[in-house]
Amino acid sequence: MLISVVIPTLNEVAGLSETVARARANPEVGEIIVADGGSGDGTVDLAERLECQVVRATPGRGAQLRAGAARASGEVVLLLHADTWLPADAGSAVRECLRDEGVVGGGFWKVFRNAPWFMRGSRARCGLRHWLNQPILGDQGLFVRRRILEESGGVPEVPLMEEFELCRVLRRRGRLVLAPATVSTSTRRFRQNGVLRTYWRMSWVTLRYWLGASPAELERIYNKPAKR
Repeated sequence: MLISVVIPTLNEVAGLSETVARARANPEVGEIIVADGGSGDGTVDLAERLECQVVRATPGRGAQLRAGAARASGEVVLLLHADTWLPADAGSAVRECLRDEGVVGGGFWKVFRNAPWFMRGSRARCGLRHWLNQPILGDQGLFVRRRILEESGGVPEVPLMEEFELCRVLRRRGRLVLAPATVSTSTRRFRQNGVLRTYWRMSWVTLRYWLGASPAELERIYNKPAKR
């Protein structure tokens, strides 16, 4: 079972090498596709030097992930944020989950790297969201059988909350699970905008999503510059 890793990028030259190296530490990873949204910092050149496939796409995670996944050839597509690191047992954990034909995809448990004490507990929150049948978040490394993804119409081309839309569609086809491995992700957005402000903004965006706000409104709220 070969895995195609799809990484959406926009000016990720500083951290891309480490993310790619950790993904490649999994022998199940057969290819890495970098879907770039118009980087101006050398991200594309670096991705090519790292021997990744490069796809140029319209900016926006949904559009970039959709374009990258459309180029995938592996049996499994793993959507990976550029600042999320896979552990060396991620591939085997995915393989073990997908032995069950009723499972169409899933994600990993998650922790934040170098997080202050009051940000701990993210792994427990992953379990709680899953128990409540909530979507698997993008920074948890969402994976799906490629056949199911294609039959479901691909990654939704929305600027934000693409994982919510995708999970909603996938659950009509089968079960989503948490693989027995843990990814680690960056705290950079929290450092940039403040921990409490970032959590509040994420919660507000999620609530507005469930209340039917448009993708454009959700993107505006999420990317609104923080007040200093």
